[in-house]
Amino acid sequence: MLRPPFFCFIILLFLFSCKEKKTVNTNTKSVRKEALVLRNKGIENYNKQNFNTAFYEFYKSKQLYETLKESGKKDSANIGYILIQMGSIQQVNGDYYGSKETVTEALSYVKPKSAYAAEINNRLGIADKELSLYDDAIFYYKKAANDYKDPTDKITPLSNIAPVYIHQKKYDNAIALLESLLSKKFLKEKVPITDDVRIIDNLGYAYFKKGIDQKGFSLMNEALQTRNKLNDTYGSIESYLHLADYYAKKDIQKSNTNALAAYNTATKLNSVDERLEALQILISNDHSAQNGKYVQRYFTLNDSIIKVRNNFKNKFAKIKYDAKKEKDENAKLRLEKAENLLSLQKATYLRIVFVIVFIFLVILIAILIRYYRNKNKAIEVKTSYNTETRIAKKIHDELANDVYHVIAFAESQPLSKESTKENLLQKLDDIYGRVRGISRENNRIDTGVNFTKSIKEMLSTYNTSERNIMVTNLESIHWELIDDIKKITINRILQELMVNMKKHSQANLVVIKFESDAKSILINYTDNGIGSEKTEMIKNGLQNMENRIQAVKGTIDFDTEPDKGFKVKISIPK
Repeated sequence: MLRPPFFCFIILLFLFSCKEKKTVNTNTKSVRKEALVLRNKGIENYNKQNFNTAFYEFYKSKQLYETLKESGKKDSANIGYILIQMGSIQQVNGDYYGSKETVTEALSYVKPKSAYAAEINNRLGIADKELSLYDDAIFYYKKAANDYKDPTDKITPLSNIAPVYIHQKKYDNAIALLESLLSKKFLKEKVPITDDVRIIDNLGYAYFKKGIDQKGFSLMNEALQTRNKLNDTYGSIESYLHLADYYAKKDIQKSNTNALAAYNTATKLNSVDERLEALQILISNDHSAQNGKYVQRYFTLNDSIIKVRNNFKNKFAKIKYDAKKEKDENAKLRLEKAENLLSLQKATYLRIVFVIVFIFLVILIAILIRYYRNKNKAIEVKTSYNTETRIAKKIHDELANDVYHVIAFAESQPLSKESTKENLLQKLDDIYGRVRGISRENNRIDTGVNFTKSIKEMLSTYNTSERNIMVTNLESIHWELIDDIKKITINRILQELMVNMKKHSQANLVVIKFESDAKSILINYTDNGIGSEKTEMIKNGLQNMENRIQAVKGTIDFDTEPDKGFKVKISIPK
């Protein structure tokens, strides 16, 4: 172990040999390259649906791009794109408020009337639709459509407005919008056929909701047939749900068939919201005993998705918090470094003062540690000495005289008599029992899982037909958290209380109550013995108890008066 003077010399040598390093300019190329790598990894993990990892990588990439912005080499387009992707991940996992905050931040990094601005407004529309803010959703969808320059790109946000109209029961508005989209010539030429089918399906659903059932069914059925031919599995879920709703009041069996088809397909694709919607239809259709299965499945799935989405929200918030904290700490370190460069002389003086104070503190701490170690060692030695003295006195006072009387008895009585032999054996057995008692009081204590059992066994030896020992709350203490030294101390103190009670108190009832608070273990001992004056208390065992308690930094209080019993309050820190 290093001694304080040598240790301080090493510290001095280290401090004064340190040289201030010149600030290295940020390598813009390496930062940009690292940011791009993280962005591309985020895109890759996003496509693999590893959303946690993707979110973290996007956020780290954004931070690196922001450092380029601070150095005048900004890359706003990438920051805007990354924020849009992060908002999309939040929406996938149900954090719509968080996604609105994220994509709104992206607005300051993108050009107005650009494709990125349109995507941001479309994301805001999706979030507001899911939050049932329908008027706001329509506002943002229209704004997104206006931001797109290519008429083909306008189709997505405009077609998103129709389901909102349906939710608002504005069926005429939805029908007019969807039919206008279908009537455009470029739709057939440039728009993917899956989008065309989605518009047809929504149009049929709007007609059905308006009450024009035949036309609505025809369009919805056409959309489903087309989707099945195209193997548009995900799109078919929406068709099955629409048809299940259509048949709900016409043919329950067909409604259930379509709802189950939607549920099974959504399960394969891990599409939770659609599974819940399908289960809702099945529950509303079915009023038989089978219904309980769907209800249970619905609540289990709903609870699961709420839990998962809450976990995602917490993780996203933690990623942002940790990254912000790291950024703040880095900024603080850069500021401190700049201040140090401007005040080198002052820093040198501060180092000298610090070293002097440090040396003083090390020496002081070493002295205090040594003092307390010696003090505790002295208490332990004193306690050990007192224990040995007590054992020696007990052997001398109790056993030596008994052994002497047995020897005298054996010399003076004829051993040939049977009664003499029995008497001699009885006396030897009594001495043997006393030796075992002394050994039991001072043998090794089990501090493991059987600690409470050993305490009970020890206390039970003092139970007689005339004396009752009651112990309460012993198992309520978390003994596995208490160190072995304190367990041994508690066992020895209880032994000494029992010995003191047996010798002096003449009690027929003893109550030992264990309690615990945040910091301490509390032991309350009470007996109904003869008591004594405090000034005349026998100090042998009691002094041992005080020494043991001091060794573990506990406290012990005695309370006794003649004919009022004997009380002890013990507190031992955990």
